[in-house]
Amino acid sequence: MTSPSSKAPALTALAPETLQSWLKEHQDLMVIDVRSAAEFESLHIRGSYSVPLPLLSEHIDELAARLGSRVVLVCQSGVRAEQARQRMATAGLDTAYVLTGGVPGFAAAGGDVVKGKVRWDLERQVRMAAGSLVILGLIGGKFVSPKVRMLAGAIGTGLTFSAATNTCAMGKALSAMPWNKAAKEPTRESAILALPVQPAEAGAAA
Repeated sequence: MTSPSSKAPALTALAPETLQSWLKEHQDLMVIDVRSAAEFESLHIRGSYSVPLPLLSEHIDELAARLGSRVVLVCQSGVRAEQARQRMATAGLDTAYVLTGGVPGFAAAGGDVVKGKVRWDLERQVRMAAGSLVILGLIGGKFVSPKVRMLAGAIGTGLTFSAATNTCAMGKALSAMPWNKAAKEPTRESAILALPVQPAEAGAAA
């Protein structure tokens, strides 16, 4: 089996089956879940650590200092994990991998996961909210006022900007909603400083 460190940093995608093997072979491998705490509570890879993307971005230097060379970033589909990988690269940790297919893909491949309270994931909520607002704008434009159609245009513009900048203002807003809050939200102390410190040279050994 190829070790995480033997690949070039540019090759960042990691298949669920490969992660299953690495979890068995490498005790120093750290899996960082960058979804919201509520999503983590609903379903997560056993042994993974919850560090939501906003918290990771805010304390990126502290986090990078605690991680070794064997790091796998996971989210729902890979989008947020890739954002986290790019942020970590700016802090000097450019050997992190992104799990293909996210946590659902890992579970579908037979990976060991922990299941909790069922919730809609954040990306699904964004699609529902955007679609509903577009429909509302079209219906309102026909029966209320043509100006209401501007709502559909605004949503389209927002989605285009989101894709171009690889950010999601709607997702950030939805994550703050009460139903997306976990019983215990991660903090710098509980999510960053509580991580076990991994030696930087850990990934050098195959």
